[in-house]
Amino acid sequence: MHPRNVWQAMSRPGFLLSGWPWRSVAYLLTGAVTGVVVLVVTVAVVVVCGALTLAVVGLPLFVVVILGGIPVAWAERWRLRLVDHDPVSTPHQQPAAPGLWPWLTTRLREQATWRELGYALLFAALLWPVDALAITVALFLPVSVIATPLLMATVGEGQEAKVLKQWTVTTWPTAFGVAALGLLLLGLCCYVLGVVAGARAALARLLIASREGELGARVVELANSRFRLVDAFEAERRRIERDLHDGAQQRLVALTMALGLARLDAPPGPLADQLVAAHGEAGKALAELRELIHGIHPKVLADYGLPAAVADAADRSVVPVDVELELPGRLPRSVESAAYFVVCEALTNVARHSGAGRARVSGDHREGRLVLQVRDDGRGGADAAAGSGLTGLADRVSVLDGRLALSSPPGGPTLLHVEFPCELTEAADRCA
Repeated sequence: MHPRNVWQAMSRPGFLLSGWPWRSVAYLLTGAVTGVVVLVVTVAVVVVCGALTLAVVGLPLFVVVILGGIPVAWAERWRLRLVDHDPVSTPHQQPAAPGLWPWLTTRLREQATWRELGYALLFAALLWPVDALAITVALFLPVSVIATPLLMATVGEGQEAKVLKQWTVTTWPTAFGVAALGLLLLGLCCYVLGVVAGARAALARLLIASREGELGARVVELANSRFRLVDAFEAERRRIERDLHDGAQQRLVALTMALGLARLDAPPGPLADQLVAAHGEAGKALAELRELIHGIHPKVLADYGLPAAVADAADRSVVPVDVELELPGRLPRSVESAAYFVVCEALTNVARHSGAGRARVSGDHREGRLVLQVRDDGRGGADAAAGSGLTGLADRVSVLDGRLALSSPPGGPTLLHVEFPCELTEAADRCA
């Protein structure tokens, strides 16, 4: 796997034989050239704006200066690919409407535009001289030392050569020794160029990449996409439930009825016994399919809402359950489904692990939250790490930004408290 940036490349053997030193040189060299261009253009535009301010024509040009950081940042994001393979996406938002004016107002209101302007001014005033100085010191000086024999053979006419215009070399062995020293110095300077290029790239990424505001917006978008995935998952569950209910279940019902009629018409004997066995197996398969459909997405939940579905689950529970759940309307489908399965799993845990004689499910909707509580009078001591399904409940709740709390001291009672942030989607009269 190739290193993602110059920092990682420098920490590995073979850096000097790879393309990363050349990438560093290209990044710093293009930075010096681009910086000079940005400086000249910025000074020229500012001078023209100042001269035309009295004629009012200069005011729009000041807007051009403000927006000048956008192309500079675009060029910098393109240049960053030389020393950093991790992409730097643009922090700018899409305008709400097409056209020049919506685009202009959007850009002027963004923090990213002003940060890019600051980077452009810093680039023009300070950063490009640093790039040029690094190239000059770390590249041209070692090359000048390496070229000592060539200088001695040409300019010095084989007699002498000046090393960096400071030291005089008069013999060929000394000249080649200096050239070898220059090669070692060039290798060291390649690392220096890598350090400078990496630091410049990190500074540029810090100034022109997305900051906390844009990151917060992306976090919100990720949360929204997660909710959309949950809704899509619940819709797929309902589709599977409908397909099984209207397809396979109806065929099994018809098969069971046909076997029952054939059983009645068949004379006593081996054939009648086989029909009795087949009719019994078909009935068992139908019962298992109905239980499966109910586990995927119970029809009572889709038709009548959470209170009716919880009451149905309480009726089917082995432990007697009291239900006190009243809602003035319907909840979002994803919340209804998650809340229902949390209650079902909690009641299953009560029946399997608590040794309780009675349980109680209560809840309501207040202050924009669905609040549910499942209490039992069992032995207590429930532990999420003991494989009782509490970890799965917590995961199901957290997907919808809900909260789950468990109180289960030894000796009981056990209280499971669950909250979901949600709003009612339908009025009470539409839920019946």
